[in-house]
This record gives sequence, C-alpha cells and structure tokens, in this order.
Amino acid sequence: MKKYEVYRNIRKRAIIMGLPISLFALMMVSIIGSLLIIIFSFSLAIILSVSVFNITLYGALTYMTRRPHLVQVQKTFPKTISNKRLSSIYYE
Repeated sequence: MKKYEVYRNIRKRAIIMGLPISLFALMMVSIIGSLLIIIFSFSLAIILSVSVFNITLYGALTYMTRRPHLVQVQKTFPKTISNKRLSSIYYE
C-alpha cells in the first residue's frame, strides 16, 4: 500500500504542483486562455503551439521557483519610517 507524506509546512509556503499559489494561479489563467483560443480557432497548429507554450511556461515557472535569486523583487516599503526632513530647505 502506498504511503503519502503529510505536507506540514503549509504556513511556511503553500505549494500546488511545485508552484507557489500566485504562480499556480498564473499557470491556470494561461491554461484557461489557451483553452479559449483552441475552442474558438480550432486547428492542429494552434493546438500544438498552445500546448508547447503552456509546457514552456510551466518549465520556466518551476525553474524560477527553484532558483529564487534569479528574480529578485525589491521591497516596496522602506525598513524604517521617519519624520526627519530629507532636505535642508526651510519652507515656512
């Protein structure tokens, strides 16, 4: 009988199919868009090109997930917030 390991690091980082939730959502949006393209313009070349695109996108997203140093996002907020004036110009 097969044994499945319990994923206990759910608070640390939730992962679906090897991708974080935001990248998994991006992948699902891509797949749904691809299905719409296939439905409304049915041809063999479209089906093959869309499937190759989705496979390449999945490979790229998993590659970026395994190597987070490749895509470094700068933090939006500063580490400290201060009321100190940054310029020496006196406005009053």
